[in-house]
Amino acid sequence: MARTGLTDSHCHLDHFSDEELPDLLSRARAAGVSGLVTIGTRLSRAAEQKRLAGFDSDNVRVWCTVGTHPDHVDETPATTAGDIIAQTHEDCVIGIGESGLDYFHGKPEIRPRQQESFRAHIDAARQTGLPLVIHTRDADEDMMSILRHEHEEKGAFPFLVHCFSSGPELARTAVELGGYISFSGIATFGRAESVRAVAAEVPAERLLVETDAPFLAPVPKRGKRNEPGYVAHTARVVAELRGMEDDAFAALTTANFHRLFTRAA
Repeated sequence: MARTGLTDSHCHLDHFSDEELPDLLSRARAAGVSGLVTIGTRLSRAAEQKRLAGFDSDNVRVWCTVGTHPDHVDETPATTAGDIIAQTHEDCVIGIGESGLDYFHGKPEIRPRQQESFRAHIDAARQTGLPLVIHTRDADEDMMSILRHEHEEKGAFPFLVHCFSSGPELARTAVELGGYISFSGIATFGRAESVRAVAAEVPAERLLVETDAPFLAPVPKRGKRNEPGYVAHTARVVAELRGMEDDAFAALTTANFHRLFTRAA
């Protein structure tokens, strides 16, 4: 498939039924989306993500990632890098995660488990060269500390901070360490001036967009169940912030996607 149109770099197709997916993908294609990634939130369900990647068609390509979200680290035994790597051998698996730190939902007592899991996912990304999709909420200081330590002590690894809603210091740190930043429908919300300010300043070559569907539907769809086709609304807002035409912005962010997710073809 030609690398044209928008790419939804982060969605959760496992929140939709199999019966819904054909129409969902058709609407995405009509909105200008040519590819999307369904994101793993539990390593124990990696097979489901791989199955969902089989729903791609001639019009929309579907890939997946495998990993455990920080909100779910207490549901299963500790995950090792080897456990994660073992689930990455199929071509449809183009990344690792999502993993990271969530201090908004997570109780303080599970933060050490989140950090341990996060470091295992980083190790897997470093060993495989597959990009790590990072979730971070209300954890900027610890996130920056771990990212810096891992780079300085163990070496670089590819990564993407998804659904960016943090402060500018984390964005700068991520970019300095070679990371990419992805913006969701939050960038369209009325009170998200700080997120839009970061979106306007992120280096062009490190910028991606996403939906995080079915969550966080952008304006003018806010309050509805989000879906991959709605990434066009977020893209339009961020493009305007950066003084870009829609087509040029789509080409830029899709090229960035393929530069980061090198297994996506």
